[in-house]
This record gives sequence, C-alpha cells and structure tokens, in this order.
Amino acid sequence: MPALGKTKSRGLSYPGPDFVFGTATTVQDGGVPEAISSWHTHTMSTRNREAERDFIALNREGVKSGLVTAKELQQYRATHDIRQQPLTREGFRRSAPARIPADASFGITNRPSTPISELIEYKYAQRWLEEQQAKDKILQAHQHKKAQLGRIQDTRTTLLRKSRPLPEAPSMWKMPRFQQVGPALDTFRDPEARKKAMSTHHSESTSRRGILGQGTYTVD
Repeated sequence: MPALGKTKSRGLSYPGPDFVFGTATTVQDGGVPEAISSWHTHTMSTRNREAERDFIALNREGVKSGLVTAKELQQYRATHDIRQQPLTREGFRRSAPARIPADASFGITNRPSTPISELIEYKYAQRWLEEQQAKDKILQAHQHKKAQLGRIQDTRTTLLRKSRPLPEAPSMWKMPRFQQVGPALDTFRDPEARKKAMSTHHSESTSRRGILGQGTYTVD
C-alpha cells in the first residue's frame, strides 16, 4: 500500500548500496591440466539407438521378387523388415593419408625464363598479329559463306525492275541542211541486223548509266 498522501510507485525498488550488478565469475587456477581435462568429446552410443529401416534393400528385394507397381512394393515393405547395420566407431575411422615421396618438393614450378633474343626480335608481337590475322580470315570466310547461302542471284529481269529510268537528254542542235544526212559509215550487214541491234540497245539503255545509255548498269 502506498504511504498516505503519496502516489503509488510504478517502478521497482532500488537495491541497497551493497548490491553488485552482473554475474559472479569464478577463477579456475588449475592451469593446462584442468583445461584439458574439462574437454568434452563425442562418444557414440549404439546401445539405445534403434536401427533404421533399409528402404533401398527392401525395394531391391521386392523387385527381385517380381513386384513392380507402387502398391505391391508398399505391401512388401509392410510385411518385410530389413534394418540397417548401426554405425560403430570403426566406421568413422579416417582413411590413412597418402604417402608422399621423400624427395618431393612442395609448391609450384617457376615459369621458364623468357628468351631475350625473341624479345629483341619482336617475335611475340609478330606472333600475336599472325594469330589475329588468321582469326580474321576464318571469320571473313564464315561471313562470306553465310552471305552466299542467303543471297538470291540477280537476273536481267530483276535488274530491270531495280533500275531507274534516266531522263531523256535533249538532242543536239543541227543545221537544217545536215538533218537529213545519213551516217558516213554503216557497219551492219543488212538493215535487219541494224534494226535488231538498235532494239537491243534501246531495251538495255534504261538500266545503264550515261546520256546515251551505254554505261554500267544502275542497280539500287
């Protein structure tokens, strides 16, 4: 109960001046023997440990008996019991370390010394350039082969479709008395050959460069 005329305290009472906070520490002065004797080692106890069921062996024996379905194997495991052998201390023994020859040297071998003559002759850079050129040739051959496989050869029809018709240039001015004059030299055998050659020239002039249509083909 609170004192008369004072409010009730909601905290804990403060201990006396002789109270020591923290936990008490015990000093053990036994030295190394006491520290070694207090080590706790794991001991394997197989007396009270129940052996587990060996399901791998059960499935193997069930398959040998001719059981293949899951229901048959489940019934076989329910009627048969095969336990695993408990592990003993001998099972945890480590394998013996590998024998190392007496004359074995540990570590890694040193890198062979670089010939100074090859450094002076700049052979390493030349070798690197040759390797890069060989890689570039292989890459170019691969790209060229790939381009050839996916390329469609152009024909005369496709070239004519892609060509642009050139504007007709105005004819040169001639004097009236020279307008009806024929050519001084005729290299055609007959008028039929001349007509055929002019027709072919006219059909190809649309796909050739130049004012007279006698240049290279124009392909976009």
